[in-house]
Amino acid sequence: MNIEFHYPPELLELLVDTIPRLVKSKKSTVLFFKGAGVQGKFLDEVSLLVVNSPDEINKYEIARRILIGLNQRGESGLRERREVLRRVVEFEDFTTCWENDRLKAQGLVSQIRKIVKVKDSFTRLNEERESERRAHQRKQDEALRIRQDFDSRIESLRHDLFALFPETNRQSRGKKLEGVLNRLFEAYGILVRSDFQLRGERREGTVEQVDGVIELEGRLCFVEMKWWAVPIGVPEISEHLVRVFGRAETSALIISASEYTAPAIATCRDALRDRVVTLCTLQEIVLILEKRSNLLNFLKRKMQSTVIDKNPFPQFAIE
Repeated sequence: MNIEFHYPPELLELLVDTIPRLVKSKKSTVLFFKGAGVQGKFLDEVSLLVVNSPDEINKYEIARRILIGLNQRGESGLRERREVLRRVVEFEDFTTCWENDRLKAQGLVSQIRKIVKVKDSFTRLNEERESERRAHQRKQDEALRIRQDFDSRIESLRHDLFALFPETNRQSRGKKLEGVLNRLFEAYGILVRSDFQLRGERREGTVEQVDGVIELEGRLCFVEMKWWAVPIGVPEISEHLVRVFGRAETSALIISASEYTAPAIATCRDALRDRVVTLCTLQEIVLILEKRSNLLNFLKRKMQSTVIDKNPFPQFAIE
């Protein structure tokens, strides 16, 4: 309990025993509280009693009534309670006390100081712990929010990808596939640039079209996406390899809705002497979305296997 917010019983009794010893008269006791900014009905009643019927009340009863009244005021009496406590703790001039009360008053003030110190230390420790708990909770809440947002994005992409399967317009379907996969790459923070076109310097129109660029294992990887009904052959593979070989230190990732012909895979394997070329199927992407697997880890594993095993089309179970 914060002792400045609400006096606990042991502190209340000490204050009742201490404050009357710091002054010499009943009126001075009232003035002590007025000096701390205490106001209210209970103080007015005690003040009138001291003036009109001083024999009916003593200094200790004055202090008790006022302190109990302050405690009962709750938050509205917070400032006054803090000021009363501060004045007691910082009290130094014990010459204002009756001579036979000085040593007792010094001992009581010292005792209150120790309680305040211990209580304040305990309060600060609890506040620090509570602050750490809240900070940890905020981090957990933020991590959960980010995870939920990510899951929502992935679910939306999954829905958009599956919606492409009934599409009969090949060109429209292919273009939409580029958009969905680029958004998927972006969700995992690996998209460098979405699809773009390069035009000839001599007005020969579009000379090159790239479906997307991602970064994997520290390499820029040019992505080609195909949604054909027949397996991808050497001409389609070669067309993309020309783009990759035309740029320094780049690699290739090809994603196809259909399979790859054996000659196409062999062409990619031959290219591994100079560039990393990794083949992937749309079915693998679909399984990743269905099983909520990590696309980034999957692609890294694919590329690592391509380099280590010299296999452009590594296949493994998706978990």
